[in-house]
Amino acid sequence: MANHLTPTELARESGLERREVITKCMELGVPIFQGRIDKTLFMASMAAGPVSPAPRPS
Repeated sequence: MANHLTPTELARESGLERREVITKCMELGVPIFQGRIDKTLFMASMAAGPVSPAPRPS
């Protein structure tokens, strides 16, 4: 079983659209390296929920 999937493959496995997978990766900070996404990291990040951005120093 592969652990690094393309956005299309990951969308098929997670029940999301391809575009949603890419958007979630950007929102959650999950890297897309050479067109592949770590399935375990993606699923764990999705389960953890949204990450709030760090406050900017003034």
